[in-house]
Amino acid sequence: MKRLISVCGSDGDDKRLSAYALEAAEKIGRLIAQKGGVLVCGGRGGIMRAACKGAKEADGITVGILPFSKEEANEFVDIRIPTGLGNMRNFLVANSGDVVIAIGGRWGTLNEISFDMILGKPLILVKGTGGCVDKIIEKEIMQHVESTYYIAESAEEAVEKAFELAAKLK
Repeated sequence: MKRLISVCGSDGDDKRLSAYALEAAEKIGRLIAQKGGVLVCGGRGGIMRAACKGAKEADGITVGILPFSKEEANEFVDIRIPTGLGNMRNFLVANSGDVVIAIGGRWGTLNEISFDMILGKPLILVKGTGGCVDKIIEKEIMQHVESTYYIAESAEEAVEKAFELAAKLK
């Protein structure tokens, strides 16, 4: 059975989105594909586009769960799922993956992380990618929220941990 790995993070309009976060996302996408996983994301720009690009470079499968229409998808999305739900589609991104990897991010990413925590799904935060991910790691937000998450120091560590956690699932 192929594992579904959700990747969430900033859209392309995030002025604080770093080159490091984009490089990490692309590498994560590539490694997910190399391990035979399917990448699930919000299907748009920024982190989502970088992760999809990496997956496609390794002949992987990408799924974009889009806010409104198929036309919103980045050019590396294979399966375009238009929801008509706007940001409410964040629940579908979080719920679709066996594991969620979060990179950088703003409100939408924080929303996906919150859904992931509520659902009790394995969550991996990629350190040093900025945004809400680093704020959670640094305990600037959500410090009193009871949840389990894993901190990855690199793209490689994030994907290794994702597949390790996914293997423990039924």
